[in-house]
Amino acid sequence: MSGPRILLVSLGTTAGLRASDEALAGMLGVAGAQVELARARPGRQMRTLALTDLAQARAAARAARDALKAGEPDAVIYSTTTAALLAPVPGAIRLDTTAAENRPGRHGPWQRPLEARRLAQAPLLIPTDEHSLDPYPQLRLRSLVVPIPVEPSGPPVPPAGRDIAAITYAADPGKKGLDRVLEAWALARREGETLMVCGIDPARLGPLPEGVEAPGLLDPGSYRALLRRSRLFVTAPRQEDHGIAQLEALADGCLLVTTEAPGPYPALGIARLLDPRLAGPQLEGAIRIGLDDPSDGYAERAAVELEPHRTEAVQQIVSGELLARLTATGLA
Repeated sequence: MSGPRILLVSLGTTAGLRASDEALAGMLGVAGAQVELARARPGRQMRTLALTDLAQARAAARAARDALKAGEPDAVIYSTTTAALLAPVPGAIRLDTTAAENRPGRHGPWQRPLEARRLAQAPLLIPTDEHSLDPYPQLRLRSLVVPIPVEPSGPPVPPAGRDIAAITYAADPGKKGLDRVLEAWALARREGETLMVCGIDPARLGPLPEGVEAPGLLDPGSYRALLRRSRLFVTAPRQEDHGIAQLEALADGCLLVTTEAPGPYPALGIARLLDPRLAGPQLEGAIRIGLDDPSDGYAERAAVELEPHRTEAVQQIVSGELLARLTATGLA
C-alpha cells in the first residue's frame, strides 16, 4: 500500500534552503510518504526586499499550481513564509524565521500583515528552531519543531591538524557582517595567520588585505573540507535567520566566534554554552581567545549539543510525529 502524497513547495533561494528542503523530502520518504518537490524558478534580484519577496512568492505559487495539476495531494508544505504568502491552497508552513523579524519597516510593508494571516490559517507550522515563532507565541500550540539536519563531513580533526586559523562564510556579505569580520581580523591577526572568506565570488571583494584569502564559490564537499582544516569560524551577522553555516562549522570541529544577532540563530545559544568568551560584542578579543586560549574539549562538547540536530534525531521526529500530523491536517 502506497504512503500519503506530500507536496513540498520549495522557494530554494539559497543553497542552504535547497539542501534543507531536499533533506526534509528525503526524510519524509524514509517515513513512508510519496513526496513531490515543487521548486520555484529562480528570478532576478529586485530593487527592494518587498519587490523581491513578491517575485519569489509568485514563483512559489506558480510552482505549487503546476504541481497540483497532477492531482490533489494528501498534504502540502510551503517551505518558508514567503513561499506561503500567495499559496493557491492551504498547507503547512515550514519556516526558519518570519517577516515580522527580518523584514522591519519599509522592507516588509505588505509581507508582515499577509504573513500573520497565512500563519494563523495554516493547519500546521513547522519551525526549524524553538525561537522561529518568537514574534507569534500564540501559534506555538499548532507547531512542531523539526530542525534542519546537520552532520560532520568527515572524521574529527584535532586542533594540531588544522592549518587554517579562521574561516567565514559570506554569501550575503552585508547580512553576514563581513565588514565587521574583516575589521576585527585586521586588528586581531598575527603574522602567518590566515582568514578564509568563503561563499562569495572574490571579484565582489576587491583587493584583499594581508592575511585574507578568498577561494571562490566552492562545492559543498570542498567547503566542508576547509572547515575541517580551520580552527575558528568567525561571523558577525546583523540578522541571522538560521545560520546553517555556523552549525556545520561546529559539526566539523571549529570554535564558533560570533557576535550576538537578532533572529532564531540556534548556533548562538550553543556557542554561549560552549564558551561565552567567544560569543559577545568584542569580536577582536574573542578571535585571539579562540586562537590562543581555546576551551578544553570544545569540539567534543559541541558534538553533544548538536545531537538534536543530527539526522537520526530529526528522522525520529519526522517519522514519529510530523507525517502523522501532516496527514491528519491535510488541506483543511
